Amino acid sequence: MKFKCNKDFLFKEISIAQEIIASKNAISILSNIYLEAANDSLIIKATDMKVNFQTVVPVTVIEPGSTTVFGDKFLGIISTFPYDEIEFSQKDINITVKPTTQKKPEYKLKSIASDKFPEFPVSTTSFFDIPIKDLKEMIQQSVFAVSDDETRYFMNGVYLEKNEGQLKMVATDGRRLAFVGKDVNKKVEDFSGIIIPPKILNTIVKRSGDEGLISISVSDKTIFINFASYKFSSILIEGMFPNYKKVIPENQDFSLTVKRDEMLNALHRVALMVEKKSHRIYLGISSGKMAVYSEESELGTVEDEIPCRYDGDEITIALNYRYLEEPFKAINEDEIKIRFSTAIKAITIEPVPEKDFFHIVMPMQS
Repeated sequence: MKFKCNKDFLFKEISIAQEIIASKNAISILSNIYLEAANDSLIIKATDMKVNFQTVVPVTVIEPGSTTVFGDKFLGIISTFPYDEIEFSQKDINITVKPTTQKKPEYKLKSIASDKFPEFPVSTTSFFDIPIKDLKEMIQQSVFAVSDDETRYFMNGVYLEKNEGQLKMVATDGRRLAFVGKDVNKKVEDFSGIIIPPKILNTIVKRSGDEGLISISVSDKTIFINFASYKFSSILIEGMFPNYKKVIPENQDFSLTVKRDEMLNALHRVALMVEKKSHRIYLGISSGKMAVYSEESELGTVEDEIPCRYDGDEITIALNYRYLEEPFKAINEDEIKIRFSTAIKAITIEPVPEKDFFHIVMPMQS
């Protein structure tokens, strides 16, 4: 096996592959990246047995073949390579990486035979297309609310379903909930809800652009996501996702509106004095203004104040500041509305003007 290629083209794709297998440290087939050269193209594959990645890059193939190479070292070689063009060759288990026009530097690596690399699943259901921009927004508005409590594994991913003419994403950790729903083509068939691990979703947000379409196929145990030259698939999380509709308040009597940046800046200042275990802060809401303050601790306390549009009764609500900060960061609009009923019932955070997503947060005990 032997090929030549541009270093920058290869680096970009190997970086994605290494992200997939980054948690694998031991030298094994799952720490390796699969390479197959033929017809002036290079197929690249990586897997951690849950998430799979495949892409194709143009190369000059001198001798076709396939092998696998230890991903971490291969990426390190490419990232520090001093020339634009790389020559990659393999004989038996030995791999050589060097410049195309110079003798040095010359790297020698060991390989593992490509026939030991796991087979990837193939979709048995049809794909549907949605704009990449829409899917990225759905992920960005939901994935941060996923639970990290492994004993409640059914909340360790983002719930996705298609019904009522919408593609819906929901995430919750039991104390907050993120919901986003996008209208989709009526030709997209309804499917039962699935739970997607966040790893594949975060990779898609990081690696996709904002233009074009993304193709999705859903089976009982696997989701397939394709865009550009990339093909991803992921095993789904098994289990019954909570009935999120019961958490969404039907009526909330009061609301206030604040500037997004002013609220984020206040949260940042107050967070310096927040008790690290509880993350509890207080919102003291009154006509035209909101006090944002921490509770008394061994370190002391802090109080800030920002303007808001509100003309109801005075009320104080205790909240985990991270549960406010994360949705405020995810929302891009200049103004954000907080709706509520009482100090102990769920609050709703949504953009102004209203869009197709919102966030629910449960208050803490005062």
